[in-house]
Amino acid sequence: MKCNSIIDEVIIDSLYRASRAGVPIDLWIRGICAVRPGLGGLSETIRARSVLGRFLEHSRVYAFGDDDTDGEVWLGSADLMHRNLDRRVELLVRVGDRAQRAELRALIDMAMDDTTATWWLDSEGCWTRHHLDASGAPLNDIQEYLIRVRQGRAADD
Repeated sequence: MKCNSIIDEVIIDSLYRASRAGVPIDLWIRGICAVRPGLGGLSETIRARSVLGRFLEHSRVYAFGDDDTDGEVWLGSADLMHRNLDRRVELLVRVGDRAQRAELRALIDMAMDDTTATWWLDSEGCWTRHHLDASGAPLNDIQEYLIRVRQGRAADD
């Protein structure tokens, strides 16, 4: 595996070490991903999904632990690419509000759910589109869901 920086290598090695220890890891990726999920003895507990759609940019959300009672949620200003980690000052902010943490965790759960239209990364590094259910009906679109949520909030203001 070719890594672009020492930081990339440390992050990837840490994810693999956690996976070998049995930690379930869900990665919601926008594009490039050097991690190979689903490799026996290395990354069996790692899933990588991508939601591509109407919006190019997206938030960087980092959730740790099983739920809101024993875990933390952080928001970041940049993705984990070498250009952002090696040459810039980036920040993470801990989400303190319990309701906001729960909402962000629910979005991550939705993005990783098999009923949501996503691309899945396999152990060979190939992305496969999953956008239809077994009957051929379209799966849920998380970006359309977020638009509806925002429109509902705007109507309430």
